[in-house]
Amino acid sequence: MESEEPLVEENRDSKRVLATWGAFAGELNQVNSIALPMIVVTLSEYLLRVVALMMLGHLGELELSSASIATSFTNVTGFSVVFGMACALETLCGQEHGAEQYQRVGTLTYSAIICLLLVCIPISVLWIYTDKLLILIGQDPLISVEAGKFSMWLIPSLFSYAILQSLVRYLQIQSLILPMLLSSVASLCFHLPLCWALIFKLKLGNAGASLAICVSYVLNVILLGIFVKYSSVCKKTHASLSKDVFLTMGEFFRYAIPSAVMVCLEWWTFEVVILLGGLLPNPELETSVLSICLTITSLHYLVQYSFGAAASTLVSNELGAGKPRAARVAVFAVLVLSVLEFIIASTVIFFCRYILGYAFSNEMDVVNYVKDMTPFLCLSIIVDSLQAVFFWSSKRLRLAAHRGLCQSWSILRCWNSCGIIPRICFALERGRPLEWIGSWSNSAIYLACPYNMSHKLGKAGNGSKAKSI
Repeated sequence: MESEEPLVEENRDSKRVLATWGAFAGELNQVNSIALPMIVVTLSEYLLRVVALMMLGHLGELELSSASIATSFTNVTGFSVVFGMACALETLCGQEHGAEQYQRVGTLTYSAIICLLLVCIPISVLWIYTDKLLILIGQDPLISVEAGKFSMWLIPSLFSYAILQSLVRYLQIQSLILPMLLSSVASLCFHLPLCWALIFKLKLGNAGASLAICVSYVLNVILLGIFVKYSSVCKKTHASLSKDVFLTMGEFFRYAIPSAVMVCLEWWTFEVVILLGGLLPNPELETSVLSICLTITSLHYLVQYSFGAAASTLVSNELGAGKPRAARVAVFAVLVLSVLEFIIASTVIFFCRYILGYAFSNEMDVVNYVKDMTPFLCLSIIVDSLQAVFFWSSKRLRLAAHRGLCQSWSILRCWNSCGIIPRICFALERGRPLEWIGSWSNSAIYLACPYNMSHKLGKAGNGSKAKSI
Protein backbone atom coordinates (compact mmCIF):
# COMPACT_ATOMS: atom_id res chain seq x y z
CA MET A 1 0.00 0.00 0.00
CA GLU A 2 2.83 2.37 0.82
CA SER A 3 4.33 1.85 -2.63
CA GLU A 4 1.00 2.67 -4.29
CA GLU A 5 0.56 6.05 -2.54
CA PRO A 6 3.45 7.80 -4.38
CA LEU A 7 2.05 6.52 -7.67
CA VAL A 8 -1.38 7.98 -6.86
CA GLU A 9 0.16 11.32 -5.90
CA GLU A 10 2.27 11.30 -9.07
CA ASN A 11 -0.81 10.66 -11.22
CA ARG A 12 -2.64 13.51 -9.50
CA ASP A 13 0.29 15.86 -10.10
CA SER A 14 0.51 14.92 -13.77
CA LYS A 15 -3.23 15.47 -14.24
CA ARG A 16 -2.95 18.84 -12.50
CA VAL A 17 -0.08 19.86 -14.79
CA LEU A 18 -2.00 18.76 -17.88
CA ALA A 19 -5.06 20.69 -16.72
CA THR A 20 -2.93 23.78 -16.11
CA TRP A 21 -1.30 23.60 -19.53
CA GLY A 22 -4.68 22.95 -21.13
CA ALA A 23 -6.13 26.06 -19.48
CA PHE A 24 -3.06 28.06 -20.51
CA ALA A 25 -3.37 26.92 -24.14
CA GLY A 26 -7.06 27.78 -24.10
CA GLU A 27 -6.29 31.28 -22.81
CA LEU A 28 -3.64 31.72 -25.53
CA ASN A 29 -6.26 30.98 -28.17
CA GLN A 30 -8.71 33.39 -26.56
CA VAL A 31 -6.08 36.12 -26.33
CA ASN A 32 -5.08 35.67 -29.97
CA SER A 33 -8.70 35.80 -31.13
CA ILE A 34 -9.06 39.23 -29.49
CA ALA A 35 -5.53 40.67 -29.66
CA LEU A 36 -4.62 40.03 -33.30
CA PRO A 37 -7.68 41.80 -34.76
CA MET A 38 -7.30 44.53 -32.12
CA ILE A 39 -3.74 45.13 -33.35
CA VAL A 40 -5.11 45.88 -36.81
CA VAL A 41 -7.87 48.07 -35.33
CA THR A 42 -5.63 50.19 -33.08
CA LEU A 43 -2.87 50.56 -35.67
CA SER A 44 -5.38 51.56 -38.35
CA GLU A 45 -6.86 54.24 -36.09
CA TYR A 46 -3.45 55.60 -35.09
CA LEU A 47 -2.14 55.49 -38.65
CA LEU A 48 -4.74 58.07 -39.63
CA ARG A 49 -2.60 60.64 -37.81
CA VAL A 50 0.74 59.04 -38.64
CA VAL A 51 0.06 59.01 -42.39
CA ALA A 52 -0.77 62.71 -42.28
CA LEU A 53 2.47 63.36 -40.37
CA MET A 54 4.52 61.36 -42.87
CA MET A 55 3.06 63.21 -45.85
CA LEU A 56 3.62 66.59 -44.21
CA GLY A 57 7.21 65.57 -43.48
CA HIS A 58 7.93 65.34 -47.19
CA LEU A 59 6.87 68.98 -47.61
CA GLY A 60 9.64 70.21 -45.32
CA GLU A 61 10.96 70.43 -41.75
CA LEU A 62 8.60 73.28 -40.81
CA GLU A 63 5.50 71.31 -41.76
CA LEU A 64 6.75 68.19 -39.98
CA SER A 65 7.82 70.01 -36.81
CA SER A 66 4.62 72.09 -36.57
CA ALA A 67 2.43 69.03 -37.09
CA SER A 68 4.51 67.17 -34.48
CA ILE A 69 4.10 69.94 -31.92
CA ALA A 70 0.37 70.19 -32.66
CA THR A 71 -0.06 66.42 -32.41
CA SER A 72 1.70 66.34 -29.04
CA PHE A 73 -0.34 69.28 -27.76
CA THR A 74 -3.66 67.77 -28.85
CA ASN A 75 -2.67 64.36 -27.48
CA VAL A 76 -1.77 65.84 -24.09
CA THR A 77 -4.80 68.11 -23.75
CA GLY A 78 -7.47 66.14 -25.59
CA PHE A 79 -7.05 62.71 -27.11
CA SER A 80 -5.36 61.19 -24.05
CA VAL A 81 -8.16 62.45 -21.78
CA VAL A 82 -10.92 61.07 -24.01
CA PHE A 83 -9.09 57.78 -24.57
CA GLY A 84 -8.44 57.33 -20.84
CA MET A 85 -12.01 58.07 -19.84
CA ALA A 86 -13.35 55.69 -22.47
CA CYS A 87 -11.15 52.94 -21.02
CA ALA A 88 -13.40 52.93 -17.95
CA LEU A 89 -15.97 51.14 -20.10
CA GLU A 90 -13.66 48.14 -20.27
CA THR A 91 -14.10 47.71 -16.53
CA LEU A 92 -17.74 48.73 -16.19
CA CYS A 93 -19.14 47.02 -19.28
CA GLY A 94 -16.74 44.09 -19.01
CA GLN A 95 -17.93 43.13 -15.55
CA GLU A 96 -21.59 43.74 -16.40
CA HIS A 97 -21.24 41.53 -19.47
CA GLY A 98 -19.48 38.84 -17.43
CA ALA A 99 -22.33 38.97 -14.89
CA GLU A 100 -24.85 38.72 -17.79
CA GLN A 101 -26.33 42.17 -17.10
CA TYR A 102 -26.55 42.89 -20.81
CA GLN A 103 -28.94 45.87 -20.71
CA ARG A 104 -26.52 47.68 -18.42
CA VAL A 105 -23.82 47.44 -21.11
CA GLY A 106 -25.88 49.53 -23.52
CA THR A 107 -26.91 52.00 -20.82
CA LEU A 108 -23.32 52.58 -19.73
CA THR A 109 -22.21 53.04 -23.33
CA TYR A 110 -24.84 55.74 -23.92
CA SER A 111 -23.78 57.41 -20.69
CA ALA A 112 -20.12 57.32 -21.72
CA ILE A 113 -20.84 58.92 -25.11
CA ILE A 114 -22.74 61.81 -23.51
CA CYS A 115 -20.07 62.35 -20.84
CA LEU A 116 -17.21 62.31 -23.35
CA LEU A 117 -18.97 64.74 -25.69
CA LEU A 118 -19.43 67.14 -22.77
CA VAL A 119 -15.74 66.85 -21.90
CA CYS A 120 -14.81 67.66 -25.52
CA ILE A 121 -16.38 71.14 -25.33
CA PRO A 122 -13.83 72.81 -23.00
CA ILE A 123 -11.00 70.96 -24.75
CA SER A 124 -12.12 72.42 -28.09
CA VAL A 125 -12.05 75.93 -26.64
CA LEU A 126 -8.48 75.29 -25.47
CA TRP A 127 -7.43 74.13 -28.95
CA ILE A 128 -8.63 77.39 -30.49
CA TYR A 129 -5.80 79.16 -28.66
CA THR A 130 -3.12 76.57 -29.44
CA ASP A 131 -0.76 79.00 -31.17
CA LYS A 132 -0.91 81.53 -28.33
CA LEU A 133 -0.39 78.85 -25.68
CA LEU A 134 2.60 77.38 -27.50
CA ILE A 135 4.22 80.80 -27.85
CA LEU A 136 3.51 81.40 -24.15
CA ILE A 137 5.50 78.30 -23.12
CA GLY A 138 8.45 79.32 -25.29
CA GLN A 139 7.88 77.51 -28.59
CA ASP A 140 9.09 78.99 -31.87
CA PRO A 141 6.46 81.51 -33.14
CA LEU A 142 6.56 80.28 -36.75
CA ILE A 143 6.08 76.66 -35.69
CA SER A 144 3.37 77.68 -33.20
CA VAL A 145 1.29 79.47 -35.84
CA GLU A 146 1.35 76.44 -38.15
CA ALA A 147 0.60 74.14 -35.22
CA GLY A 148 -2.38 76.33 -34.36
CA LYS A 149 -3.84 75.80 -37.83
CA PHE A 150 -3.42 72.05 -37.49
CA SER A 151 -5.16 72.02 -34.08
CA MET A 152 -8.05 74.25 -35.17
CA TRP A 153 -8.99 71.97 -38.06
CA LEU A 154 -8.62 68.95 -35.76
CA ILE A 155 -11.42 70.05 -33.39
CA PRO A 156 -14.28 68.16 -35.16
CA SER A 157 -12.26 64.95 -35.02
CA LEU A 158 -12.20 65.12 -31.20
CA PHE A 159 -15.98 64.69 -31.00
CA SER A 160 -16.03 61.82 -33.49
CA TYR A 161 -13.07 60.27 -31.63
CA ALA A 162 -15.08 60.34 -28.38
CA ILE A 163 -17.97 58.45 -29.97
CA LEU A 164 -15.58 56.07 -31.71
CA GLN A 165 -13.77 55.09 -28.51
CA SER A 166 -17.06 54.39 -26.74
CA LEU A 167 -18.26 52.17 -29.58
CA VAL A 168 -14.92 50.37 -29.71
CA ARG A 169 -15.13 49.50 -25.99
CA TYR A 170 -18.77 48.46 -26.39
CA LEU A 171 -17.85 45.97 -29.11
CA GLN A 172 -14.56 44.92 -27.54
CA ILE A 173 -16.03 43.63 -24.29
CA GLN A 174 -18.41 41.48 -26.34
CA SER A 175 -15.45 40.17 -28.39
CA LEU A 176 -17.01 41.60 -31.57
CA ILE A 177 -13.67 42.47 -33.13
CA LEU A 178 -14.40 41.77 -36.81
CA PRO A 179 -16.68 44.81 -37.40
CA MET A 180 -14.09 47.08 -35.78
CA LEU A 181 -11.39 45.57 -37.97
CA LEU A 182 -13.36 46.08 -41.18
CA SER A 183 -14.42 49.65 -40.35
CA SER A 184 -10.93 50.75 -39.28
CA VAL A 185 -9.27 49.26 -42.36
CA ALA A 186 -11.93 50.82 -44.62
CA SER A 187 -11.37 54.21 -42.97
CA LEU A 188 -7.60 53.94 -43.41
CA CYS A 189 -7.94 52.97 -47.08
CA PHE A 190 -10.23 55.95 -47.60
CA HIS A 191 -7.87 58.22 -45.65
CA LEU A 192 -4.75 57.53 -47.74
CA PRO A 193 -5.93 59.00 -51.09
CA LEU A 194 -7.93 61.73 -49.36
CA CYS A 195 -4.93 62.91 -47.33
CA TRP A 196 -2.66 62.80 -50.39
CA ALA A 197 -5.14 64.83 -52.46
CA LEU A 198 -5.69 67.50 -49.79
CA ILE A 199 -1.99 67.93 -48.98
CA PHE A 200 -0.26 67.58 -52.35
CA LYS A 201 -2.95 68.34 -54.95
CA LEU A 202 -5.02 71.03 -53.24
CA LYS A 203 -1.96 72.41 -51.39
CA LEU A 204 -3.83 72.73 -48.09
CA GLY A 205 -0.85 71.65 -45.96
CA ASN A 206 -1.59 71.26 -42.23
CA ALA A 207 -5.25 72.17 -42.66
CA GLY A 208 -5.66 69.48 -45.30
CA ALA A 209 -4.06 66.84 -43.07
CA SER A 210 -6.38 67.71 -40.17
CA LEU A 211 -9.42 67.74 -42.43
CA ALA A 212 -8.56 64.28 -43.79
CA ILE A 213 -8.25 62.94 -40.23
CA CYS A 214 -11.66 64.39 -39.31
CA VAL A 215 -13.43 62.88 -42.31
CA SER A 216 -11.85 59.47 -41.72
CA TYR A 217 -12.88 59.39 -38.04
CA VAL A 218 -16.44 60.34 -38.97
CA LEU A 219 -16.54 57.54 -41.56
CA ASN A 220 -15.35 55.04 -38.95
CA VAL A 221 -18.06 56.15 -36.51
CA ILE A 222 -20.77 55.89 -39.17
CA LEU A 223 -19.72 52.35 -40.14
CA LEU A 224 -19.63 51.13 -36.52
CA GLY A 225 -22.89 52.91 -35.71
CA ILE A 226 -24.67 51.16 -38.57
CA PHE A 227 -23.39 47.78 -37.37
CA VAL A 228 -24.41 48.37 -33.75
CA LYS A 229 -27.86 49.61 -34.81
CA TYR A 230 -28.81 46.85 -37.21
CA SER A 231 -26.73 43.81 -36.24
CA SER A 232 -28.56 41.00 -34.48
CA VAL A 233 -25.54 40.09 -32.34
CA CYS A 234 -25.80 43.44 -30.51
CA LYS A 235 -29.52 43.22 -29.76
CA LYS A 236 -29.14 41.76 -26.27
CA THR A 237 -27.00 44.72 -25.18
CA HIS A 238 -29.21 47.39 -26.76
CA ALA A 239 -30.71 49.91 -24.36
CA SER A 240 -33.12 52.80 -24.78
CA LEU A 241 -32.11 56.39 -24.18
CA SER A 242 -33.88 56.70 -20.81
CA LYS A 243 -33.28 58.43 -17.50
CA ASP A 244 -31.06 55.50 -16.45
CA VAL A 245 -28.47 56.76 -18.93
CA PHE A 246 -28.22 60.07 -17.07
CA LEU A 247 -28.36 58.42 -13.65
CA THR A 248 -25.30 56.31 -14.49
CA MET A 249 -23.22 59.33 -15.55
CA GLY A 250 -21.98 59.75 -11.98
CA GLU A 251 -20.92 56.11 -11.85
CA PHE A 252 -19.10 56.47 -15.16
CA PHE A 253 -17.20 59.55 -13.98
CA ARG A 254 -16.14 57.76 -10.77
CA TYR A 255 -14.32 55.21 -12.89
CA ALA A 256 -13.43 57.44 -15.84
CA ILE A 257 -11.50 60.07 -13.88
CA PRO A 258 -8.93 57.70 -12.31
CA SER A 259 -8.73 55.80 -15.59
CA ALA A 260 -7.99 59.05 -17.45
CA VAL A 261 -5.36 60.02 -14.87
CA MET A 262 -3.49 56.76 -15.39
CA VAL A 263 -3.65 56.95 -19.18
CA CYS A 264 -2.66 60.62 -19.24
CA LEU A 265 0.39 59.95 -17.09
CA GLU A 266 1.41 57.24 -19.54
CA TRP A 267 0.93 59.42 -22.62
CA TRP A 268 2.27 62.67 -21.21
CA THR A 269 5.68 61.32 -20.28
CA PHE A 270 6.30 60.64 -23.98
CA GLU A 271 4.55 63.67 -25.45
CA VAL A 272 6.41 66.08 -23.17
CA VAL A 273 9.62 65.13 -25.00
CA ILE A 274 8.27 66.67 -28.23
CA LEU A 275 7.29 69.88 -26.49
CA LEU A 276 10.72 70.09 -24.85
CA GLY A 277 12.35 69.57 -28.24
CA GLY A 278 10.73 72.81 -29.37
CA LEU A 279 12.74 74.72 -26.75
CA LEU A 280 16.12 73.64 -28.16
CA PRO A 281 18.31 75.83 -30.43
CA ASN A 282 17.26 74.05 -33.65
CA PRO A 283 13.58 73.37 -32.92
CA GLU A 284 12.60 72.22 -36.42
CA LEU A 285 15.21 69.44 -36.48
CA GLU A 286 14.84 68.47 -32.82
CA THR A 287 11.06 68.19 -32.84
CA SER A 288 11.12 66.34 -36.17
CA VAL A 289 13.55 63.69 -34.91
CA LEU A 290 11.88 63.25 -31.53
CA SER A 291 8.47 63.05 -33.19
CA ILE A 292 9.63 60.29 -35.53
CA CYS A 293 11.03 58.30 -32.61
CA LEU A 294 7.86 58.85 -30.60
CA THR A 295 5.71 57.79 -33.55
CA ILE A 296 7.66 54.55 -33.98
CA THR A 297 7.54 53.63 -30.31
CA SER A 298 3.84 54.61 -30.15
CA LEU A 299 3.02 52.35 -33.09
CA HIS A 300 4.71 49.47 -31.33
CA TYR A 301 3.10 50.40 -28.02
CA LEU A 302 -0.30 50.04 -29.65
CA VAL A 303 0.55 46.45 -30.52
CA GLN A 304 1.29 45.81 -26.86
CA TYR A 305 -1.82 47.77 -25.90
CA SER A 306 -3.85 45.36 -28.03
CA PHE A 307 -2.46 42.45 -26.02
CA GLY A 308 -3.27 44.39 -22.87
CA ALA A 309 -6.78 45.15 -24.15
CA ALA A 310 -7.30 41.42 -24.70
CA ALA A 311 -6.12 40.77 -21.15
CA SER A 312 -8.36 43.57 -19.91
CA THR A 313 -11.43 42.10 -21.61
CA LEU A 314 -10.74 38.58 -20.36
CA VAL A 315 -9.86 39.72 -16.84
CA SER A 316 -13.02 41.85 -16.55
CA ASN A 317 -15.24 39.05 -17.85
CA GLU A 318 -13.65 36.44 -15.57
CA LEU A 319 -13.90 38.67 -12.50
CA GLY A 320 -17.51 39.46 -13.36
CA ALA A 321 -18.16 35.71 -13.54
CA GLY A 322 -16.35 35.16 -10.20
CA LYS A 323 -13.29 33.35 -11.64
CA PRO A 324 -10.16 35.15 -10.37
CA ARG A 325 -7.78 32.27 -11.09
CA ALA A 326 -8.83 32.17 -14.73
CA ALA A 327 -8.14 35.90 -14.87
CA ARG A 328 -4.62 35.29 -13.60
CA VAL A 329 -3.97 32.66 -16.29
CA ALA A 330 -5.13 35.17 -18.92
CA VAL A 331 -2.60 37.75 -17.71
CA PHE A 332 0.31 35.32 -17.97
CA ALA A 333 -0.81 34.08 -21.39
CA VAL A 334 -0.72 37.66 -22.66
CA LEU A 335 2.72 38.15 -21.11
CA VAL A 336 4.15 35.21 -23.08
CA LEU A 337 2.82 36.58 -26.37
CA SER A 338 4.09 40.05 -25.49
CA VAL A 339 7.65 38.83 -24.93
CA LEU A 340 7.74 37.01 -28.26
CA GLU A 341 6.41 40.08 -30.07
CA PHE A 342 8.79 42.68 -28.66
CA ILE A 343 11.84 40.48 -29.35
CA ILE A 344 10.88 40.27 -33.02
CA ALA A 345 9.90 43.95 -33.28
CA SER A 346 13.02 45.39 -31.63
CA THR A 347 15.26 43.19 -33.80
CA VAL A 348 13.56 44.28 -37.03
CA ILE A 349 13.67 47.97 -36.08
CA PHE A 350 17.36 47.78 -35.18
CA PHE A 351 18.39 46.25 -38.51
CA CYS A 352 16.23 48.76 -40.43
CA ARG A 353 17.74 51.79 -38.69
CA TYR A 354 19.55 53.05 -41.82
CA ILE A 355 16.33 53.43 -43.84
CA LEU A 356 13.84 54.18 -41.06
CA GLY A 357 14.05 57.95 -41.33
CA TYR A 358 13.27 58.03 -45.06
CA ALA A 359 9.67 57.05 -44.34
CA PHE A 360 9.16 60.44 -42.69
CA SER A 361 11.58 62.83 -44.38
CA ASN A 362 14.06 63.28 -47.21
CA GLU A 363 16.34 65.51 -45.10
CA MET A 364 19.66 63.75 -44.43
CA ASP A 365 20.06 65.40 -41.02
CA VAL A 366 16.76 63.92 -39.91
CA VAL A 367 17.57 60.47 -41.36
CA ASN A 368 20.98 60.34 -39.65
CA TYR A 369 19.60 61.43 -36.27
CA VAL A 370 16.92 58.75 -36.44
CA LYS A 371 19.63 56.16 -37.18
CA ASP A 372 21.58 57.25 -34.09
CA MET A 373 18.47 57.10 -31.91
CA THR A 374 17.35 53.63 -33.01
CA PRO A 375 19.42 51.55 -30.49
CA PHE A 376 17.97 53.58 -27.61
CA LEU A 377 14.55 53.21 -29.19
CA CYS A 378 14.85 49.41 -29.24
CA LEU A 379 15.80 49.27 -25.57
CA SER A 380 12.87 51.51 -24.72
CA ILE A 381 10.52 49.25 -26.67
CA ILE A 382 11.59 46.18 -24.68
CA VAL A 383 10.87 47.75 -21.28
CA ASP A 384 7.73 49.57 -22.39
CA SER A 385 6.29 46.37 -23.86
CA LEU A 386 6.30 44.57 -20.53
CA GLN A 387 4.95 47.61 -18.77
CA ALA A 388 2.16 48.09 -21.32
CA VAL A 389 0.63 44.65 -20.82
CA PHE A 390 0.82 44.83 -17.03
CA PHE A 391 -0.52 48.39 -17.09
CA TRP A 392 -3.74 47.62 -18.95
CA SER A 393 -4.51 44.38 -17.13
CA SER A 394 -3.69 45.73 -13.66
CA LYS A 395 -5.66 48.91 -14.33
CA ARG A 396 -8.78 46.79 -14.58
CA LEU A 397 -7.95 45.25 -11.20
CA ARG A 398 -7.46 48.66 -9.61
CA LEU A 399 -10.70 50.06 -10.95
CA ALA A 400 -12.56 46.87 -10.12
CA ALA A 401 -11.32 47.20 -6.55
CA HIS A 402 -12.59 50.81 -6.33
CA ARG A 403 -9.13 52.15 -5.54
CA GLY A 404 -8.21 53.62 -8.92
CA LEU A 405 -7.69 57.23 -7.85
CA CYS A 406 -5.42 56.36 -4.95
CA GLN A 407 -3.30 54.14 -7.17
CA SER A 408 -3.19 56.85 -9.83
CA TRP A 409 -1.65 59.36 -7.48
CA SER A 410 0.95 56.84 -6.33
CA ILE A 411 1.90 56.40 -9.98
CA LEU A 412 2.00 60.18 -10.38
CA ARG A 413 4.66 60.45 -7.69
CA CYS A 414 6.69 57.72 -9.38
CA TRP A 415 6.38 59.42 -12.78
CA ASN A 416 7.38 62.82 -11.43
CA SER A 417 10.54 61.48 -9.82
CA CYS A 418 11.61 58.87 -12.37
CA GLY A 419 10.24 60.07 -15.70
CA ILE A 420 9.49 63.72 -16.27
CA ILE A 421 12.27 65.34 -14.24
CA PRO A 422 15.16 63.40 -15.87
CA ARG A 423 13.72 64.12 -19.33
CA ILE A 424 13.58 67.85 -18.65
CA CYS A 425 17.17 67.87 -17.42
CA PHE A 426 18.49 65.82 -20.33
CA ALA A 427 16.54 67.86 -22.88
CA LEU A 428 17.97 71.12 -21.60
CA GLU A 429 21.44 69.63 -21.92
CA ARG A 430 20.72 68.51 -25.52
CA GLY A 431 21.17 64.89 -24.47
CA ARG A 432 18.50 63.64 -26.81
CA PRO A 433 19.23 59.88 -26.52
CA LEU A 434 19.23 60.15 -22.74
CA GLU A 435 15.66 61.40 -22.72
CA TRP A 436 14.55 57.83 -23.31
CA ILE A 437 16.39 56.67 -20.16
CA GLY A 438 13.71 58.42 -18.12
CA SER A 439 11.13 56.10 -19.62
CA TRP A 440 13.25 52.99 -18.95
CA SER A 441 13.60 53.66 -15.22
CA ASN A 442 10.01 54.82 -15.21
CA SER A 443 8.68 51.59 -16.72
CA ALA A 444 11.00 49.25 -14.83
CA ILE A 445 9.87 50.53 -11.43
CA TYR A 446 6.25 50.31 -12.51
CA LEU A 447 6.47 46.60 -13.35
CA ALA A 448 6.65 45.56 -9.68
CA CYS A 449 3.11 46.62 -8.68
CA PRO A 450 1.09 44.71 -11.33
CA TYR A 451 3.09 41.52 -10.75
CA ASN A 452 2.16 41.63 -7.08
CA MET A 453 -1.50 42.19 -7.97
CA SER A 454 -1.63 39.22 -10.35
CA HIS A 455 0.00 37.06 -7.65
CA LYS A 456 -2.72 38.07 -5.19
CA LEU A 457 -5.34 37.38 -7.84
CA GLY A 458 -4.14 33.80 -8.16
CA LYS A 459 -4.60 33.25 -4.42
CA ALA A 460 -8.19 34.44 -4.50
CA GLY A 461 -10.49 31.45 -4.57
CA ASN A 462 -13.79 33.17 -5.35
CA GLY A 463 -15.37 36.36 -6.65
CA SER A 464 -15.74 37.99 -3.24
CA LYS A 465 -12.04 37.62 -2.56
CA ALA A 466 -11.21 38.99 -5.98
CA LYS A 467 -13.03 42.19 -5.14
CA SER A 468 -10.82 42.71 -2.08
CA ILE A 469 -7.59 42.76 -4.09
